[in-house]
Amino acid sequence: HVQLVESGGGSVQDGGSLRLSCAASGNYVYIGWFRQAPGKEREGVAAINTRGTSTFYADSVKGRFTVSQDNAKNTVYLQMNSLQPEDTAMYYCAADQRPYFVGPRLVPGGFRYWGQGTQVTVS
Repeated sequence: HVQLVESGGGSVQDGGSLRLSCAASGNYVYIGWFRQAPGKEREGVAAINTRGTSTFYADSVKGRFTVSQDNAKNTVYLQMNSLQPEDTAMYYCAADQRPYFVGPRLVPGGFRYWGQGTQVTVS
């Protein structure tokens, strides 16, 4: 069983930055970051494996978001720079043995374990 706890969300102005944290425990290989805005589907934005040798970024966040990990702390981070109002959403981290893609999209259905989410609001 895997337990995940996100933190670091908040409200920032357009162009600002936030760093989200995902504290994880249990047996997993991949951590994915997803977001869901009201009325929209859950979107995969980034992912990383525990060795840090494989990362994924959605086109919508490439060049602005960076996923990283601190294995000593069992924590994965999502550094979000140049935030835009369209980045406003509830952000979730998820974990499993492997990611699941449909074409270029990281699909939430491939992850069994989820955190409770942290809200990011950009205005």
